[in-house]
Amino acid sequence: MEFQEKLTMLRQQHEKLLGRRNEPLSGGNGIYDKYRYPVLTADHTPLEWRYDFSEQDNPFLMQRIMINAVFNAGAIKMNGKYLLMCRVEGADRKSFFAVAESPNGIDNFRFWPEPVTMPDTPVPTTNIYDMRLTQHEDGWIYGVFCAERHDDSQPGNLSAATATASIARTKDLVTWERLPDLKSRSQQRNVVLHPEFVQGKYAFYTRPQDGFIDTGSGGGIGWTLVDDITHAEVGEEIIISPRHYHTITEVKNGEGPAPLKTPQGWLHLAHGVRGTADGLRYVLYMYMTALDDPTHVIARPGGYFLVPEGDEYVGDVMNVAFSNGWIMDSDGRILIYYASADTRMHVAVSSVERLVDYCMHTPEDGLTTTASVEAIKRLIAKNKALNQ
Repeated sequence: MEFQEKLTMLRQQHEKLLGRRNEPLSGGNGIYDKYRYPVLTADHTPLEWRYDFSEQDNPFLMQRIMINAVFNAGAIKMNGKYLLMCRVEGADRKSFFAVAESPNGIDNFRFWPEPVTMPDTPVPTTNIYDMRLTQHEDGWIYGVFCAERHDDSQPGNLSAATATASIARTKDLVTWERLPDLKSRSQQRNVVLHPEFVQGKYAFYTRPQDGFIDTGSGGGIGWTLVDDITHAEVGEEIIISPRHYHTITEVKNGEGPAPLKTPQGWLHLAHGVRGTADGLRYVLYMYMTALDDPTHVIARPGGYFLVPEGDEYVGDVMNVAFSNGWIMDSDGRILIYYASADTRMHVAVSSVERLVDYCMHTPEDGLTTTASVEAIKRLIAKNKALNQ
């Protein structure tokens, strides 16, 4: 096949993928609706990022730069468009940020022409990923993300790393101002900025860890107040969503996207991790906090909220569901963007009404088998009484 023929076919196949209509799956749990196709994959990235279109320089039309995955995207709605700040991972393991845009939030996502150029810090980062976007009441859009560097205290261990929460801000998702990394006594990953001032200060959800992988003494999702975001430092840190033995948060947990404000309280989406015989299992869970005090948990629905299903299990890191982005429309529709197996992006659609109902009326985890059985028996008794 001639070069131009192959290129034409390649463009046609790519356009067909980008224009594919998504459709909700039937059935479900009543809490949200999942959709048939991933909204973004490595194949959705622009051909210009991957191929050299010069027949002279690339006569075999090879991919010169391969993309491995698109996942763990922050989300925001701007100018009527649904935007995902994606973690795009190349074949070289390096991640970078890129914005994909959709007119409806469900399909037809297309990447902006170029990836994000994120300014570096005085101490260069090897890898950056998993940005949470927060439209803050101070007028800036903040991106808080993980900055990974080699742990130079272990020079002989090429897998030893450190994790730091990095902060940048923008008005348009194109031009970014990089602020100093969040200072903390512990390693910090999955840090999220609260969208409003609290007591006149910036508020962060944290996830303190003793090491890059091991949580150690870290007790769960933390909370801290910061006077100056341009020199942010963790001072007093309290745990608002703790880990528990023999639960979905046994190994670790972390805040997902910035919480959503509803009349009943702040809606939170988070991830929990437990160990299994087949490795770590990442699932999503929810909780709610009070409007006047975001540290006060008012609802803790037990168990997981969303897990990998079917083909979502399969990918680079099996058995993982992860979310760091969601969007609430003015009509109450909520689009939950989640990644599966560290490989691709999906969407699930719910509403403020449904998610508040789920949080407020789902039984808490009683932390024992006896408590779980009693919760089921109470539901059986209630349903039995309805039929009498």
